[in-house]
Amino acid sequence: MRPCLKRAVVVGRWAAAVTRGEGRVRRATVRSEGGSFMSIPCKFERSILSYDEHGIILRSHHPEVYESGLDDLKALRQRLRDMRGKEKTLAHAKRREARGKGRPRGQNLPGTAEHPLQRKQVFAAALKRVNKEIHRLEKLEARTAHIDAARQVLAMRRAAQFPPRPQAGDTPSEGMRPLPNRRRRTRVSPASVGSISQATRNAQAARDARNRSVQ
Repeated sequence: MRPCLKRAVVVGRWAAAVTRGEGRVRRATVRSEGGSFMSIPCKFERSILSYDEHGIILRSHHPEVYESGLDDLKALRQRLRDMRGKEKTLAHAKRREARGKGRPRGQNLPGTAEHPLQRKQVFAAALKRVNKEIHRLEKLEARTAHIDAARQVLAMRRAAQFPPRPQAGDTPSEGMRPLPNRRRRTRVSPASVGSISQATRNAQAARDARNRSVQ
């Protein structure tokens, strides 16, 4: 089995990788050394787009894409989808014409399918950037909403754990208020403390002495 051979070729202004092996040819976008796809240069975008189309594409680049709101980005996404779909349909028609399976679509659409395919790729790349920014803004809004909801739940939980206790306030009657003691207070001098007990003991001793003498 022959090993597959890869080589880079240039088609128009696009670089593509061609893989030959077992009688098949496959094209793919050239990758950089790090393994990621190479981006489309802005100079190439200006060369294949009209002035108005290039103005729309600029809104998907930094920093304009970060200055737009979510509604503006969604409107831009729909417009880019329409432009990409138009170029995709045109490229499909041109490929059918090249294979002899379709009639030409008029004299105002010259050229081959390569040009609309290049334009479609430009619109697709812009659409990818806009979708990424929309996804970032939606995640940011969802995160903010979740934080607000979590704070609200925490406040409700704390309020349930520590319910406010209202003051009793004044009652129409005296209620449980302490009443002053109306009894007269008497004070015993410290010198007379225990005198009553001693007098009782003396009287008892005298009675006991009398009883013994009588017996």
